[in-house]
Amino acid sequence: MQTRPFGRLGWQVSEVGYGMWGMGGWTESDDAESMGSLHRAVELGCNFFDTAWAYGNGHSESLLGQLVRAHPDQKLYTATKIPPKNRKWPTIPGIPISEVYPPEYIVEYTDRSLKNLGIEQIDLMQYHVWEDAWAEDEAWQRAVEDLKQQGKVVSFGVSVNRWEPENVLDTLRTGHIDAVQVIYNIFDQAPEDELFPLSDELGIAIIARVPFDEGSLTDTLTKDSTWPKGDWRNSYFVPANLHASVDHAEALRPIIPAGMTMPEMAMRFILSHPTVSTVIPGMRKLRHVESNIATSDGQRLSLDLIKKLRAHRWDRTPTAWSQ
Repeated sequence: MQTRPFGRLGWQVSEVGYGMWGMGGWTESDDAESMGSLHRAVELGCNFFDTAWAYGNGHSESLLGQLVRAHPDQKLYTATKIPPKNRKWPTIPGIPISEVYPPEYIVEYTDRSLKNLGIEQIDLMQYHVWEDAWAEDEAWQRAVEDLKQQGKVVSFGVSVNRWEPENVLDTLRTGHIDAVQVIYNIFDQAPEDELFPLSDELGIAIIARVPFDEGSLTDTLTKDSTWPKGDWRNSYFVPANLHASVDHAEALRPIIPAGMTMPEMAMRFILSHPTVSTVIPGMRKLRHVESNIATSDGQRLSLDLIKKLRAHRWDRTPTAWSQ
C-alpha cells in the first residue's frame, strides 16, 4: 500500500481508504462479512476509514470502533460525519445554517459519534452536507475550534454535495476546514477545475468518493438492473440516469487496456492525480478489498490513456434524484 500526506495535517494515509456506507444497513449487508473485510484491509495496509452517523444511525460507526480497538498497536485514522439536522440530502439552497448545523447540534452529534466509536478522539469530523453561503457564519466556526480545543476532534472537513465541487471554496478560505470529500472519478472530473487548485494552494486534503460512479464503472450495471425494495439505488438510478450511465460506461470499453478491468482503470485514474490524498471505495466483500487495494502499487496510467479518459468527462447538474 502506498501512502500520501493528508494535506497540511501531514498524516501519512493509505491512498486507498475504506468507505463504510454499505455497512450501515444496505440490503445484503452482513456484519460478520463486513468485519472480515475491514480486518483484511488493515492487513493490506489500509489505515483510513470513512463512516458517518447516518450510515445505519451509528451502526457503521460501531463497526469501525470495533476495528480500531482490535488493532491497538496500529494508527487507524477515523473519519465520520454529522448528519444535517433537517435530514435533507443534499442541502436546500437558501436554508439557513441554523436549521442544519446549530452549534449545540454539532456538539451533540460529535458526542454521539464518539460514543458509537468507543474512542476518545475523532481524527476527522465532517459536515455531511454543505452550502458555501454558510462560510462566514461564526457559530459553526466556533464549534469547530471549541471541539478541537477540547480534544474531541483533531480536524474538521466538509463532504461536498453531489456535482457541486465549487460549493465549498469560500469555506476553505476561512481556514477552519482541513479536508474536502468530493465525488471524483472518470466521469466526474469537475473538481479539477477550481477545487483541486485551491486545495493545493491551501494544503487541503482531498478525499475522493464514489470512484465507480455508484456502480456504472464496476462493469456490472445494465439497463435492466434492479435492486431490492428499500435500496436507495432504486431512487437514484431512475430510468433516464440508469440508461445514460450504462451508455457512458459502454463507451469506455474500447480503451480499457488489455489485462485490466474497468474498476481497476477507474481506481488508477483517480490515483493518477497527485492532489488526491485518498480514495474511499465502498467495500463490503473481501474480494473487493483485495482488488481495490491492489491498485495501490505505484503504477499509474499512461499519459496517453489519461488523455483519452479526459474525453469521457460527463458534467451533470443536480436533480431531484441525485441525493
